[in-house]
Amino acid sequence: MKSRQSARNLHPAIVGTQHALFNPGQGARHGTCDDPRMRIRAVGLTVAILIVLSLHAALGAQAQKKRPPKPAPLPCGDLVGFQVLLDRQGFSPGQIDGIPGANLSHALAAMQSAHGLPSTSRPDCATWQALVVDGSEPAIMTYTVTSDDLKGPFEKQIPRSLEQQATLATLGYQSAEEELAERFHASPALLRQLNPGAAIVAGREIRVPAVTPFNPDSEPTVDPAAAGVAILVSRDDSALRATRADGTILFYAPVTSGSVHDPLPSGNYKVLGRRWRPPFHYNPRLFWDAKEGDEKATIKPGPNNPVGVVWIALNLEHYGLHGTPEPGRVGHTESHGCVRLTNWDAARVAALVKPGTPVEFR
Repeated sequence: MKSRQSARNLHPAIVGTQHALFNPGQGARHGTCDDPRMRIRAVGLTVAILIVLSLHAALGAQAQKKRPPKPAPLPCGDLVGFQVLLDRQGFSPGQIDGIPGANLSHALAAMQSAHGLPSTSRPDCATWQALVVDGSEPAIMTYTVTSDDLKGPFEKQIPRSLEQQATLATLGYQSAEEELAERFHASPALLRQLNPGAAIVAGREIRVPAVTPFNPDSEPTVDPAAAGVAILVSRDDSALRATRADGTILFYAPVTSGSVHDPLPSGNYKVLGRRWRPPFHYNPRLFWDAKEGDEKATIKPGPNNPVGVVWIALNLEHYGLHGTPEPGRVGHTESHGCVRLTNWDAARVAALVKPGTPVEFR
């Protein structure tokens, strides 16, 4: 931005200088055209201007090189289609954004392994055919925005400080766009990409990923298919697997699990219970990065609460499985030891577990 601003500031000077240099009649009345010192200064100024322009062009070219290349078209399907179909079949890629990355690669590998396909971790034609073999509905559908989608209440400014978050009445969404993006498991950027220039107003039809909508106000009921389910959290691929007694995968999702300061403790544990839309009790003594002087605080429930919409407690003190206010960072960042999922994936896990469900951290 600074380079562009500097270039704009130079333009009037360049135009003015060129006018004087290439219209020698101006100023001749003052006898300056025949002064060699003035000619030297003019040449020097011209050289300086050319250097500035060359430098600006070089910086612009360098910025262009740093921009990530647009993904090449796939031979079968597209990235959004792969992400949507994986999500619908229980192999969550996390936030649907149409961008290649580790979460998509790991979800593809898990799906390929489960279906006996070569584990390429790539969105290839064989995987696409396996995903659409059941005559799947299109990956994108239309949704009509309602007045309820716009009524909030929205928390436009959510501070980073947990102590300051405790002063808010609720940790709701920051905007209707964020609410709709999370409902359809998508990034806000993808929603804008699917609906260029479209304002979010009541009655407007918008294009969204065709997934099961997520509702942060609706507590999930226990899935009858969850009998005998066990949970495995793996650090190797930053993933959670809910498996049946025969080892087949019932649900897969990316997670953020632990950090250098708070590593995920390997071992076998059990679910104690779950709490939907929990408050978050901030205790600075449990956070290695807490600021000196921080005090205990209770943060109100909501999808932007530090643990999202659900807390699944384990028989391991201070550890649990939970949601997040930042779905785009799941699988890409570190946590304070717990296992973090997108809110919609955490809700799906909550429907699969009950007190006594075995959980292994590996």
